Amino acid sequence: MAKIKLDEELVKYAVYGGAILGGGGGGWIEDGLQIGRLATEIGEPELYTVDELKDKDLVVTVSLVGAPAAKDKFVKPIHYARALEILTEKIAKPIQGIITNENGAGTTVNGWFQSAVTGIPVIDIPCNGRAHPTGSMGSMNLSEQSDYVSHQAAAGGKGTNYLEMSISGSLDKASTMIRQASIEAGGLLAVARNPVTIGYAKQHGAAGAIQQAIEVGKALLSYQGEAALDAVVTKLGGKVVAEGTVTDHTLETTGGFDVGTVTINDTYEMTFWNEYMTLERNGERYGTFPDLIMTFDAKTAKPIVSAAIEKGQQIAVIAIPKENLILSSTMRNEKLMKPVEDIIKKSILQYSY
Repeated sequence: MAKIKLDEELVKYAVYGGAILGGGGGGWIEDGLQIGRLATEIGEPELYTVDELKDKDLVVTVSLVGAPAAKDKFVKPIHYARALEILTEKIAKPIQGIITNENGAGTTVNGWFQSAVTGIPVIDIPCNGRAHPTGSMGSMNLSEQSDYVSHQAAAGGKGTNYLEMSISGSLDKASTMIRQASIEAGGLLAVARNPVTIGYAKQHGAAGAIQQAIEVGKALLSYQGEAALDAVVTKLGGKVVAEGTVTDHTLETTGGFDVGTVTINDTYEMTFWNEYMTLERNGERYGTFPDLIMTFDAKTAKPIVSAAIEKGQQIAVIAIPKENLILSSTMRNEKLMKPVEDIIKKSILQYSY
């Protein structure tokens, strides 16, 4: 179908499927369910496929920027709407579609509330079909357009931490300022940014990735326990790599990101930079970003994001080759991948390219 009315059942599938495709990042399941359900209660958000728009039509990206584990984070639905309002006033041009920056528990449904409030449809062409740490990775290779002016708006925070802002400049500078602002706001901001034509988005975005998230979520929720996990890896063409006890877990929120490691049975080690970056055992690599690495409760098969991992948990880990995901052109840009190595202190490029 070219147009889909988004309802509460699709919210559930999208959030759980998004949590899996988030690969450890992309927000919290509870937050995604809350804002997704609210969107369907207050309005009638719709999901359009890309062929419903003309190539010259303008779309804007909505996202969450910050560290999911930040203790003082505070983003509510009004902040999502406010960020879009600020950006719309800034660019003074009609917007024909809203796109999310990535798949994730909170981000797959990001845009649904804004659509319900404004009547602007959600377009199924996320900037990326999986979650990713940096703003540039979610900007459809606009970083390679030397003359592109990035317009970004943000809102969030509580009390004296409340912040709203608008900034224009190079993509790198604007994204850095928004990331810094998220720290000042308590750890997280709702953001609207980077107007582009749908024609440009078709060349660089991840068309159909929201539908993929919905299908993955339906596969998960149609079964229970081990059968649910089997359904997911069958759907995505991956495998369960490890299962056992979390014997070590480190997490540091720094620079607006969650960074750390997870060790299972003192054998398997994962690194994460918001999202899981590597999975290895005794030096053998089983998955490397942008491959999808994701953790689940070993008994219930509920997805567990990296910021929610705790020592002593019984978890299962899946790995899905990047070739089986719907990804942005940024996931093939080696320049954007290099910072990952600097953060996690492990090789990425030799495994990914």
